[in-house]
Amino acid sequence: MTGMKQIEKFLKKQTSTLTRSRVDKDGFFPGTLKRRPSASKILPFLKDTVPGNDSPSPKDEFSPDIGCLENKWADTDDELTSPSLSSGEMSPNGSTLSSKLWHFSDTPENIVDHILEGLMEAPKNSTDTEILLDDFLLTHSVFMPTDKLLQVLHKQYCASESERAENSNKGHLELKKQKVLKVTVDWAEKCKDLLLEDETAVKLLKVKPLFRHFSRTDICLQQREPLRGTDEIFCRIYATDHSYVTIKSRLSASVQEIVLSVAEKLQHCEEESKEPVHKNLLLVAIRSSGEKTMFRLDEDSVFTTLGVNTHLFACTKESVESLVPPPAVERLSHEGPEINETNVGEMASQITAFDWELLNCVHELELIHYVFRNESIRKRTANLELVLQRCSEVQHWVATEILMCERLGKRVQLLKTLIHMAALCKEKQNLFSFFAIIMGLCNAAVSRLCLTWEKLPAKCKKLFQKFESLTDPSRNHKTYRDTIARMKPPLIPFVPLLLKDMTFIHEGNKTFLNQLVNFEKMHMVASAVRTLRKYRSSPLNLESDSAASHIQIKAYIRQLHVIDNQQLLYDLSYRLEPKDP
Repeated sequence: MTGMKQIEKFLKKQTSTLTRSRVDKDGFFPGTLKRRPSASKILPFLKDTVPGNDSPSPKDEFSPDIGCLENKWADTDDELTSPSLSSGEMSPNGSTLSSKLWHFSDTPENIVDHILEGLMEAPKNSTDTEILLDDFLLTHSVFMPTDKLLQVLHKQYCASESERAENSNKGHLELKKQKVLKVTVDWAEKCKDLLLEDETAVKLLKVKPLFRHFSRTDICLQQREPLRGTDEIFCRIYATDHSYVTIKSRLSASVQEIVLSVAEKLQHCEEESKEPVHKNLLLVAIRSSGEKTMFRLDEDSVFTTLGVNTHLFACTKESVESLVPPPAVERLSHEGPEINETNVGEMASQITAFDWELLNCVHELELIHYVFRNESIRKRTANLELVLQRCSEVQHWVATEILMCERLGKRVQLLKTLIHMAALCKEKQNLFSFFAIIMGLCNAAVSRLCLTWEKLPAKCKKLFQKFESLTDPSRNHKTYRDTIARMKPPLIPFVPLLLKDMTFIHEGNKTFLNQLVNFEKMHMVASAVRTLRKYRSSPLNLESDSAASHIQIKAYIRQLHVIDNQQLLYDLSYRLEPKDP
């Protein structure tokens, strides 16, 4: 369950010095962020992101220049650069938008006024005002909760009698109403299904959420749909003796609700105890390595934060220390085809198709909620967390396949096949699985297999070294950034790096300046989100065969069985190639 800690470590690696010398006087000190462990465990990528810890902390004040992050680092470390941000965005005709629109700080209410005035005064289809509105709609939850937004919009729509008396221009008032309606409709369109997760919006729209029941097996071959908090799942909850009960629960259920369901299943009678039994139960997650995470009763949406081989236990506080994970299955039964004997092109296509489905389930607002998550923003990011989990799965799948291969010759061929698969993913502009495969090959338990790597053909070694350079984190992943800049949509980016860029922006700039919203920061954050929108702006068309063998590959790719216990991977590695005496 250290996955989120691992990804946080990665996301904050280049930004930690930003907060060492200051505490946000407006109460938005990033150190107060509280995140639960997530599904991802991106081990190789977390290392050596920054060359040392000697970079000085930036100045306390916020620079008025949108490129402030880059400027602050430029004079101190040539190897470290900020995310690729410019002082404006490119309009459709190629001209740079004026950055003055975003150089302001104001109250949330005045920002709404500012946007409405801009919409009223700007010419039709003005790019600047549309981007300004998009910035606000993407980031408003950071500084303006839904109920407050709806109150302000309602107030703007229902002009007071005094305003009507003072303003003889009825056309102006009607135009203002139209623009308020535009903002409201655009907001609803932006949120879409997320409105069902917002109690205030549900009351306003007077809709009832639909419940969907699903299991991983049932939807394996179906088109992925975005997860909603109202979705109901079936989950195993273990006891200390490894017996378990299966409960049905909403995806967004609180830990307390889960514990109550478990207590009911176990048929605990409250009359037999001086206090209800469920009050003595705790929910604990245990990774295959034995690492434990204890959840608070008020936490929710814990199911999507679990690692690949993580199990949930319900137990008392006294028995937490004695908990051990269920026995690991060292030899995994291959439910899918033998990789060396499979159509590698079809595997790469199926991997890319599944990654694309997962990526398209991620709502843009999940990126905002993930980076800004704290006590004021407790939004669900289930689909984004599943994308991160997929990265972990593919990495561990690569390592597992190699380390479970006992014959040297077959293992060398498997290395060649996986490197070829990475090349095909890159060719299909799937940089997400390309990264995951290369990182899996760089797993310490795999990279130590000297006899195996030595027998790899020189041409294949050279190709792998080229791929390693593409995943090299030096100079803020310059090689990767240069590569993706030359690609045209559709493409699948390495999502953790996008989150890292957003975290850099978030922790390098105050959200509030003298209790006013720093909208320049909101613009930079929204600009980062729009990069994902650009990557998904065109449909991904992959040719695939409906042959039975290809359906088998599809099912296999979507339900990878992996070993995610690094110690167990090391044990397998030493068995294949023992330590030197």
